Amino acid sequence: GTGPNDASPDEGVVDDLPLIDEKAVEQLTKGLISYYLPDLQQSKSALQELTQNQVVLLETLEQEISKFKECNWILDINALFSEAKHYHNKLVNIRNEMMMLHEKTSKLKVSGINI
Repeated sequence: GTGPNDASPDEGVVDDLPLIDEKAVEQLTKGLISYYLPDLQQSKSALQELTQNQVVLLETLEQEISKFKECNWILDINALFSEAKHYHNKLVNIRNEMMMLHEKTSKLKVSGINI
């Protein structure tokens, strides 16, 4: 059977709601917006400034990193040059020794000793 308990719980609630005044809603909305908007705009500009600062910071960091890379590169080149100098000296010494040996052998040949 259909008793009073079978009725939907929402039934009758809509009738109890007062009529919504659209103008009042619009004014309340405008009021809320005008209350929160300045803060939101300030936050937005602060965030934009922060983002710009981050971009500048990142660019600066990249420049510094490239400077460090150049420094390392220069240090590597210096190491390479000192190594090259070291080997050049070794070669000069070897050449001098060979010339001395050549002179000695030439003298021995002149003396009539066959090697």
